[in-house]
Amino acid sequence: MNKIAFLNSSSIDFDSQLDFSPLMKLGEFSSYNVTSEQEILEKVIDQNIVITKELPLPKHLIEQFPPSVKLICEAGTGYNNIDLPAAKEKGILVCNVPGYSTEAVAQLAITFILNLNSSIIQQQRMIERDNFSNFTQNLQVPHFEIQNKTLGLIGTGAIGNQVMSIARALGMDVLTYSRTPKNFDDPRIKSVSLDELLSQSDFVSIHCPLTAETKHLIDMDKLKLMKPTAFIINTARGAIIKEVDLIEALEKGIIAGAGLDVQDPEPPQLDNPLFAMDNVILTPHIGWKTLESRQRLVQISAENIQAFLTNQPVNIVNS
Repeated sequence: MNKIAFLNSSSIDFDSQLDFSPLMKLGEFSSYNVTSEQEILEKVIDQNIVITKELPLPKHLIEQFPPSVKLICEAGTGYNNIDLPAAKEKGILVCNVPGYSTEAVAQLAITFILNLNSSIIQQQRMIERDNFSNFTQNLQVPHFEIQNKTLGLIGTGAIGNQVMSIARALGMDVLTYSRTPKNFDDPRIKSVSLDELLSQSDFVSIHCPLTAETKHLIDMDKLKLMKPTAFIINTARGAIIKEVDLIEALEKGIIAGAGLDVQDPEPPQLDNPLFAMDNVILTPHIGWKTLESRQRLVQISAENIQAFLTNQPVNIVNS
């Protein structure tokens, strides 16, 4: 019987609501909550398949994995936490789970847009400070409609396309930037350069993976291309934006605001200036954490493992 170990299952089952039976049907299934490299090495002994969720697996650790381990399944889309060449050298395939949280992350990105265009956070903070002037005087904060505004999408994978679909339903124009420019039937969707996207968009939403090429893709030079009335949204990976530059841009009014579900590092330091900014919405990487997305994650992970066990591996990222 195949042995399957989920090294940090509590990272997705933090509320004890998930059904792991799809994984249990595939072999002897064990779940843990490892907190150290030594515990990782102890728990992978005699295992055939290892499941992780954003758990760092550097080269020196993978090199110590036993020969029994043949597959690492990253329970998520991003796999920058795993040293892929080291796994390949060890003869271990690595797969990921794309698409499990497409709807949830896209909805969060749109939620940021709808909150920022109505200054919801600013208004709530005013109430918390016993400032009721929005009720007794003229509205004190920006408030505008989003139809005919321009949304710039950095990345047009599954999530980017879902955001695009919702944005068009709301009447927004869409500009896209990706490594491979695309043609669209809708005349209100255009593929442009990154500089064009940044300079013309009212909202910029990031949906690309974190790679060596995209790390700090958005720095001060790029932020200065944006309109002073524009907002940036990141539901992808925190390090795609150079955070120190973003903080400066927000403090100086180079851009109007930001909606950030991801930070660099995570969790952010509690004295991070972003926490105190009225023009910033911060959430603790919740885009993928809906119950529906997490259960879908379990199911697709099981499908990945089943495909591997039948010698037809799918979603392999280090072949």
